[in-house]
Amino acid sequence: MIFTGFEGEVPDETTLCRFRGRLIELGLLETVFKQINKDLENKGIKINPSKGAVVDATIISSAARAQTQLNGVVTDREEPITVECQNPQRSFDDEARWLKKGEKYFFGYKGFVVTDSNHGFIEHVHMTSANVSETRELKAVIEGLEMNCLYGDKGYASLENRELLKSLKIEDGIMHKAARNRPLTATEKEQNRAISGKRFVVERCFGTIKRQLKFVRASYCTRIKVEGQMILKAIVFNLLKAFHITKHIVRYA
Repeated sequence: MIFTGFEGEVPDETTLCRFRGRLIELGLLETVFKQINKDLENKGIKINPSKGAVVDATIISSAARAQTQLNGVVTDREEPITVECQNPQRSFDDEARWLKKGEKYFFGYKGFVVTDSNHGFIEHVHMTSANVSETRELKAVIEGLEMNCLYGDKGYASLENRELLKSLKIEDGIMHKAARNRPLTATEKEQNRAISGKRFVVERCFGTIKRQLKFVRASYCTRIKVEGQMILKAIVFNLLKAFHITKHIVRYA
């Protein structure tokens, strides 16, 4: 096969699908992802995220088309409601959920990523139903990751999350959020501007994954399969970024 050094014919689509499904079933995709990242670090292309990381989430539409819409859909960054759907059995994807973002409605999942704050290499992928609160999910997203500082937008601003970072000895880079009768101070506004300047790497990451890697909509149903697809997209994203970095180094060497 071209560039791989493997001999023999290219596996057909069914074989590749079964192999991918087997990796997901055995929970090996995350292991492959971590090994590729480690190899990039060993080659000096990727910087260890311990110096700083950025967290954010994006909506991934379900492969299934829900045949009924919710009454009282959860609005993005608000807590989930108790009654989610009158006829959930009518969707082929029982784990996908409705979410209202702005004036638009989405049925699907929420994909979280943690990137390094330098080049924006993806370090970790975490998938939930779309209606899951970003504020309450931070602990699960960063579990097991090592970093000195974590940057995040206002969606992660809560006393619990700030205490979590403090307990993990991680510098708090979460933006400040104004509350009723409590506007932001001049210092908090300045800190928000500084943090915003660090977050562009994760926003650019989502732009590439959705536009270039065509991941606006999932190809499969169920959370674990959609997460597996996002991990594969993350691998491609990191390798693509590594290629551009090495190409730049060679050009100016």
